[in-house]
Amino acid sequence: MAETHNFLKSILLISGLLLLMPGVVCFATFTLVNQCSHAVWPGILSNAGAPQLSTTGFVLNSGDSVSIYVPSSWSGRLWGRTFCAQDPTTGIFNCATGDCGTGKVECGGNGAVPPASLVEFTLNGFNGLDFYDVSLVDGFNLPMLVVPQNGAGSGNCTHTGCNADLNASCPPELKVVSSSSGDCVACRSACEAFGDPRYCCSGEHGTPDTCGPSAYSAFFKNACPMAYSYAYDDRSSTFTCASSDYVVTFCPSLSAR
Repeated sequence: MAETHNFLKSILLISGLLLLMPGVVCFATFTLVNQCSHAVWPGILSNAGAPQLSTTGFVLNSGDSVSIYVPSSWSGRLWGRTFCAQDPTTGIFNCATGDCGTGKVECGGNGAVPPASLVEFTLNGFNGLDFYDVSLVDGFNLPMLVVPQNGAGSGNCTHTGCNADLNASCPPELKVVSSSSGDCVACRSACEAFGDPRYCCSGEHGTPDTCGPSAYSAFFKNACPMAYSYAYDDRSSTFTCASSDYVVTFCPSLSAR
């Protein structure tokens, strides 16, 4: 496993060096850190029209970190998959949370199956700013923290995320329970759990004026006030920097802030 991880580091470093070659776009560095007590399999999805990255999924063992070099025009999302394994008979790879449905470690253009905590980025967007947030709109599976490094910007060029483990306190009707351990491994959004337009901000509730916070979104917001708790929770949940690198930590400790 260590040899595989070192090989992955080498591939990511080479891809970064290629981005430094003349005529190739500038880049930002995303450093992914796993402070969980277990392995996490990060998944990465580029938005439509955004450059594709050198990897879309890999294993990150407890205590490890990996740097990924991201074109400055990139937009997309990343998340952590948990309790993953490859079936010894079929060879199919799947995860209990955050799975991307490819049957492989690489997500290959697929997004996360909810519930999953998401980090969303738009680099070099409006006025040349990076926009970033941590979203629990699709539910929660892991605490995550984003910290900008060496960036510039206004007062909201700062860390954001969710430092709490919401699985322990998840309302019973939102819990995703492991069939093997009986533990809660993820916490669904009310939209996924009930499919009600009031919670999904859809149909006649599809505007900011007709879709407000609910008791369920308040559960997420009270625990993680800087993260998105429902679709129109923009005011307190979107952050901006200019020309920054970013550290994304799974299961951050309080000292990581």
